[in-house]
Amino acid sequence: MAAYGLYTHIASNKFRSMLLLGGLFALVYVLVYAGALVAEVLIDSNRTVAFYLSHAFHDLIVAAPVATVVTALWVVIAYFFHQSMIDAVTGGHDVTRQEEPRLYNLLENLCISRGITMPKLKIMESPALNAFATGLNPRQYSVTVTTGLLNALNDKEIEAVLGHELTHIRNGDVQLMVVAVIIAGVVGFFGELFFRLFTNLSWNSGGSWSSGSSSSSRSSSSSSDSKSSGGGAVIVIIIAVVLIVVAWLMSQVVKLALSRSREYLADAGSVELTKDPDAMISALRKIENRGELPGATSAVMELCVDNPREGFADLFATHPSVQSRVDALVKFAGGRDPGPLPDPTEETDQGETERPETQDTPPPLSQGPWGDAAGPANPPPVPAPHPSGAPAGNPMGPWGRH
Repeated sequence: MAAYGLYTHIASNKFRSMLLLGGLFALVYVLVYAGALVAEVLIDSNRTVAFYLSHAFHDLIVAAPVATVVTALWVVIAYFFHQSMIDAVTGGHDVTRQEEPRLYNLLENLCISRGITMPKLKIMESPALNAFATGLNPRQYSVTVTTGLLNALNDKEIEAVLGHELTHIRNGDVQLMVVAVIIAGVVGFFGELFFRLFTNLSWNSGGSWSSGSSSSSRSSSSSSDSKSSGGGAVIVIIIAVVLIVVAWLMSQVVKLALSRSREYLADAGSVELTKDPDAMISALRKIENRGELPGATSAVMELCVDNPREGFADLFATHPSVQSRVDALVKFAGGRDPGPLPDPTEETDQGETERPETQDTPPPLSQGPWGDAAGPANPPPVPAPHPSGAPAGNPMGPWGRH
């Protein structure tokens, strides 16, 4: 189902979520069948390919109810405890208004302005600049923000990021992402289990296949049969390994169902909530190349505002580039792009000798529109902030109206 707008995108997400859940059970059955093939060969290695395939299919029918119950149980556990699992990986924890009044008030104001149920607010202790939303229903929805993001972004930029995550919740992107994570976890678990079992058993059985064929070679009349049966065992093992690998690859490729258009729509939703495209652009530029969460799995990174990890030539990337997202905001929302900040990895490679003599460390990202490194040679002076929060004498701001 192609998504051409907000409402079709939401409907498409619901359809894909149901489709992916059905595909989860199909992949589990494929893994069970592969395991049955391996088991049949280990029991008797002197049979034909047709014998193994038919008996493994019978084993699949017998084991299907158990596999279905186990998979359904996994889905139920993930439904209720996926947030605890993500928090265990990221170290995120709930915060109250008293603990983070600035962040809490920004999120609450956005939710009140649009009549959105306020999600739980979590903080992750990390210097990375990132945020993500999780949850499968209104009671579970939560938004996690890193401390690095809070320190580097101003209020308008943080508000834009929060609007981005709220749009993901409203559009149903979060549910689809969690379902994809569940699928990858289930199939990855079963695939690794069967692969380890196959490897251990094959090493322990040693030369069972070769011994069977050598013993049958005692009779010249049955030598051709033994060769064909031994070859059949090898072929079936190859088929089983291929099935396991394909099932695992499919669990990884499932993120291709996560249309990258969801990020463009979330950016647009943020602008709709905040009425400030420049703030969203500014936030994206500061987050760019600074969002890597140490120790986070690829599944968690796919939930974030920006995922700097790229697949094979960007084929499996779940996020469009920051540049393309900024270009879309400039073209369709009328925002202004001041350009990317210097890559932090390049700054590290340059060494200390290339840094300005008057400053030992780069200025924090929250100072000025981009700091001295990325700004113009003679940036215009920014008036002192008015006590009310708006810059005195310059209501337009450095990048346009806010």
